[in-house]
Amino acid sequence: MSVWWPGSGETLIARAPLTFATGAATQVKGMRWFRDTERKDIQEELEGWPEGPAYTARSTASTAGRNTVKGAAMAVGVAVMGLLSSQAGSVGPGRSGKGSETSHDRADEVEDFPVMWAAPGALARTLPWQLDPARAPQNEYRTHAVITDRRLVIVGFPYVKGDEKRIADEFLWEAPRSHIKRVELRDFKIGNDAKIAFTDDSWVRVSSINRERLTRYLIEPPEFIPLTSLTQAQRTTAHDFAAAQASDARPPLIRRNPCGCFRIEVLAPSTVHASFGHSGLNTVMDANGSELRLTEYHQEDFLT
Repeated sequence: MSVWWPGSGETLIARAPLTFATGAATQVKGMRWFRDTERKDIQEELEGWPEGPAYTARSTASTAGRNTVKGAAMAVGVAVMGLLSSQAGSVGPGRSGKGSETSHDRADEVEDFPVMWAAPGALARTLPWQLDPARAPQNEYRTHAVITDRRLVIVGFPYVKGDEKRIADEFLWEAPRSHIKRVELRDFKIGNDAKIAFTDDSWVRVSSINRERLTRYLIEPPEFIPLTSLTQAQRTTAHDFAAAQASDARPPLIRRNPCGCFRIEVLAPSTVHASFGHSGLNTVMDANGSELRLTEYHQEDFLT
């Protein structure tokens, strides 16, 4: 196991799986494109990239035909669901509230699906080809985004199914946080996508199963409280919690939550997971240094 970790003086904040996004609307389903600012395909211009698939968006006419059939099938499905719901028992789990069936950017989500938008020489063009699931299949290779207080880093490693702890990181790419202009959530369909825009006006559309954790820390780095500024009781609670986690746990990261309590988070290389990244080991304590149970505060106090 060889997990990438920043050196002394730099703080790792979060790690999560990351790939280029994939089209979900019928016309672009399963597809993605790399564009310049005039919407021309640039994948042949990307330095060092292996050859990838050439996609063609489905026509509106053929889509309409499929939608007619799909509409009929859905009508039958609704009738069946209505019948089942009138019986005893439940039909099954409902949809997650994370995604949306409404696109607010049809040009880039329905009619086309660029995952890179970059003029010649722009930062987005330097991103590694391993982020493309069509070039680095997820059943063979995984890419993670690592966020520190200084930069965004992309690492990759061969994936062995069934062995989620086997991590052999390869450092692929980095950009200072100062080069990131904004991060926008994209909720169309599944709701795992985000648009990362750089200061040179290039951007990429990426997808992550841990999107909220990734974007929360990427948009604005949290302000950590130095352990030396805590009371003795608070330091004891923080150190005891860290000691109870993995043997290679790093010093605890402390933040003050909106509730006025303190969030303690511990990161450890040995707990990195191939499919989920690093979710963090955390708890909450009050001003007296007493660790709180989830029932004592709102759940968001543990997550924010």
